[in-house]
Amino acid sequence: MTDNIILYDSDVVRGNLLPLTYTRPVAEIRFGILTFTEKWQREFPNAIISHYTQEYLSEKFQLTGADKESLFIAGHIAPDKSLVQVINNLNVGEALKSGDEVIAYHGDLKGFRNSDYIAVKEYSKPLLEIRMLYDIFMKNGEALERDFRKITTGRASQSVSGTNTIIGILQYPDGLSKIFIEPGASVEGTYLNVNNGPIYVGRNAEIMEGSAIRAPFAICENAVVNMGTRIVGATTLGPYCKVGGEINNVMMLGYSNKAHDGFLGNAVIGEWCNIGGGTTASNLKNDYTEIKLWNYPAQRFLRTGLQFCGLIMGDHSKAGINCMFNTATVLGVGVNVYGAGFPRNFVASFSEGGASGFVDESLSKFYDIAERMMARRHRQLSEMDKKIFQYIYDMAAQYK
Repeated sequence: MTDNIILYDSDVVRGNLLPLTYTRPVAEIRFGILTFTEKWQREFPNAIISHYTQEYLSEKFQLTGADKESLFIAGHIAPDKSLVQVINNLNVGEALKSGDEVIAYHGDLKGFRNSDYIAVKEYSKPLLEIRMLYDIFMKNGEALERDFRKITTGRASQSVSGTNTIIGILQYPDGLSKIFIEPGASVEGTYLNVNNGPIYVGRNAEIMEGSAIRAPFAICENAVVNMGTRIVGATTLGPYCKVGGEINNVMMLGYSNKAHDGFLGNAVIGEWCNIGGGTTASNLKNDYTEIKLWNYPAQRFLRTGLQFCGLIMGDHSKAGINCMFNTATVLGVGVNVYGAGFPRNFVASFSEGGASGFVDESLSKFYDIAERMMARRHRQLSEMDKKIFQYIYDMAAQYK
């Protein structure tokens, strides 16, 4: 079997997942505990994994070995035992379809681009996948439990401190513990409710005293839950996130902060975002009607069939103290919201302002803010990143 795996973006799915996919390939989205890339790497530990994505992202997320025999796999689909087995058994030139969509191909880039398949196999089993922004929080519980089993089976957790209160049966019927604490992590004086799933605490993460966690829940490496935080699953805090207040069914991809009081529910928060103290984002309309959410390809608000949907926040966006967001608000990349009142439900990338209106934010000002924030986590804004943001900045004009 080939040792080269290429995770590719479906154009339709990528468009529906904007603004998150402005700054990353689809497979780099966190879903459950791991990103899709990390999930597939665990299935093929000896393989080189790269991305077939938008040209402006390809310098940072490079394509490797595309001219040789490779496995092409759709980046929005999570692996499971059955799917991995079928993909492993694809012969050179064969493709795998689910419905009308090709989800895997064994061959080179030329054959993939030209749909030059010698045979097409059908995969009829259900897939765990994300196709719309709200799939990320709606399906996060199933993804989190899958990742939890993959990460923790056969490994020993740190012991759970006696200062914590555990609610529910601690073990699954097969004997696997529902709480796993990685080395260096600290969990003290916390209510841990495992009735609805597992709790994963990453390396060097901290859950401070007085917090209450209802599973399924994952906190990744070096993330922090501040004192007295209330979290309801399925919620994932990516690496280096810091949270406080009330959180319900939220995915934070990484390096983002909501460190103080305020409510966030049924939401997806990108990387390097900051939500100020007292900020609250509605996840339910007060007339209980169906929610519409901004869709970039359609350039309009589309029906979701959902009653609950909160804030969608692209990378490097910010909200000042005591901000308020309407149900199902979408912020692009590099948005800065402040002031009283509700801003509109869609704000284009590189805009700043609030309920009274928005103006363009210059790239130079954006870079200054991003560099200062990233320095707090000992990261740097690279020249490759700046090229990506320049492209997104130029694209944003069509939405203003």
